[in-house]
Amino acid sequence: MADVAVELVLRSTRVITPEGTRAASVAVAGGKITAVLAHDAEVPAGARLQDFGDDVLLPGLVDTHVHVNDPGRTEWEGFWTATRAAAAGGITTILDMPLNSLPPTTTVDNLRVKQEVARAKAHVDVGFWGGALPDNVKDLAPLHDAGVYGFKCFLSPSGVEEFPELDQEQLATSLAEITGFGGLLIVHAEDPHHLDAAPVVPGPKYADFLASRPRDAENTAIGNLIAQAKRLNARVHVLHLSSSDALPLIAAAKAEGVRITVESCPHYLTLTAEEVPDGASEFKCCPPIREAANQDLLWDALADGTIDCIVSDHSPSTADLKTSDFSTAWGGISSLQLGLPAVWTEARRRGRTLEDVVRWMSAAPAALAGLAQKGAIEAGRDADFAVLAPEETFTVDPAELHHRNQVTAYAGRTLHGVVKSTWLRGTQIADHGTPTEPTGLLLERQN
Repeated sequence: MADVAVELVLRSTRVITPEGTRAASVAVAGGKITAVLAHDAEVPAGARLQDFGDDVLLPGLVDTHVHVNDPGRTEWEGFWTATRAAAAGGITTILDMPLNSLPPTTTVDNLRVKQEVARAKAHVDVGFWGGALPDNVKDLAPLHDAGVYGFKCFLSPSGVEEFPELDQEQLATSLAEITGFGGLLIVHAEDPHHLDAAPVVPGPKYADFLASRPRDAENTAIGNLIAQAKRLNARVHVLHLSSSDALPLIAAAKAEGVRITVESCPHYLTLTAEEVPDGASEFKCCPPIREAANQDLLWDALADGTIDCIVSDHSPSTADLKTSDFSTAWGGISSLQLGLPAVWTEARRRGRTLEDVVRWMSAAPAALAGLAQKGAIEAGRDADFAVLAPEETFTVDPAELHHRNQVTAYAGRTLHGVVKSTWLRGTQIADHGTPTEPTGLLLERQN
């Protein structure tokens, strides 16, 4: 640690590194990790020591599935509030989804509008996904060149008219274009024909809503996507997997060498259909929260690598859109600030480790998006950290959340894991849930 450039040393008896958890001192200079050294390593003259005792030092989380809705639907969320919530929750990088904002991120001009809005409001680093629509194939390569991390499409209606879904022919066309320049397609995989055939019963009963979004819709869409990816040797990613029935298809595809990755979300892994109260549409999302037995299989798939990562799919709205009628209420779970403790609470109950959680919520999402500077505590990476007291608990009070609309399916739940502080490139950006001034950067995909 003789490097005179070292400005900061972060020390803990529990530092989660790619090689495991150990007592260590982490040296930081110029916003980067320069070394991970022995716990008792000498602190260079002029460097500041921050000793976290037995609290866990882990890499800042990377959330690649966030609907910020800014500009255009900023009453739903916004870069200022979303990134404050992220910082408070131990997340240091988010990727913004291309829809629910106006304009959607479907042209380079629209991307520039969104970047300009985000620039002064970002408390964490922010990157952007592009969108693949039936009529914007010509815009995909320019968006790729402009730095988006990949392209999102829907195979069933998105819920907003400015972001229509792709049919199978349009999917093939877009996927061929994206594969031609080495891009990534991320897919909301529900088959519209199965959804059209399912019963829609208005009213407050969660069981009726669940029946309207059958597993077959996911399974068929994922099967079709695998076939397209295999044919084109395309790289695809399944968003927010809910149906455990699709897992054998995905595992077989991976074994065959199909370039497919999969995410699930905290709500599918911690909440169950059996516990959703009728009329409580803060639990509504598409695809839906399914039964406990289904959840068990999702956890098994995380353990064996069939599911690669866990990201929030933070999809907020104003409270008035969360009506008691599940058939018409806005579908989306707000969880950006709570993802880490929610997942850790369930992971520890199931005998999983914090190292597992870090792999699923930091390393794997960073790898998905090609964020080589994020996702691990090792020399050369950005000095992005969360400090967690994993044994401490708290009860979720919606009024304490930084989300613009303090509506959450986790209200009143007692969770393990208190985020004590969050650090972005060696600067503390949140202290016990209170964010500092914004210092986040706008990120662009690097070739």
